[in-house]
Amino acid sequence: MNKNVKQNSENSYFSFKPSDIHHIAIICSNYNTSLRFYLEVVGLELLGEVYREDRKSWKADLGLQGKYLIELFSFPDPPQRISQPEATGLRHLAFAVQDIEEAAKHLKNMGVQTEAIRVDEYTKKRFFFFEDPDKLPIEFYAV
Repeated sequence: MNKNVKQNSENSYFSFKPSDIHHIAIICSNYNTSLRFYLEVVGLELLGEVYREDRKSWKADLGLQGKYLIELFSFPDPPQRISQPEATGLRHLAFAVQDIEEAAKHLKNMGVQTEAIRVDEYTKKRFFFFEDPDKLPIEFYAV
């Protein structure tokens, strides 16, 4: 760990600590395309959906096994996201999968291009990347 950064542990002097990640918000360029992608390709569940007339914006609440994870938003004419070269900000989303080979096969059958399966040099776990319809990098990571 960087010696200039104090670790926030149970024994630290910090009195506040988040309990969990609540959700991740994603703005898409085409709501129907992205919603279909996250439901049918990634395998998330639609937990709720609302159209906000005042913003001309759809919002879908997506989850896994009933747990709320992602808010998918549409807005009129959002600017493009810079994914390559890597830029400051959110780098990618990572989803845990039980069978990395089956996950890769599923994406191929859905017509999604993926990178080759690699091995994390530190954890020795297998993983690969692919992109959502707006080129947001997504990782499937074997657990």
